[in-house]
Amino acid sequence: MRPAPAGFASIRVHDLKHTFGRRLRAAGVTEEDRKALLGHKNGSITSHYSAAELGKLIDEANRISATDSRGPALTILRRMAG
Repeated sequence: MRPAPAGFASIRVHDLKHTFGRRLRAAGVTEEDRKALLGHKNGSITSHYSAAELGKLIDEANRISATDSRGPALTILRRMAG
């Protein structure tokens, strides 16, 4: 075995499993199929490995503003570095 290329030494198999799960969810793969692909018996573990993307959650939360005339339903504040 040889050392990992620069930038890859800190990546673990566990990290790759999370990435795979998130990409499956982003692609619209059903939870049942994600569960099978990730090799899980428990659905809550599958959800852990395929957490929703922040942008998707913001879009879903903003769906309620379509029927609310008071304005945006969600405001994201970003902490300034410093």
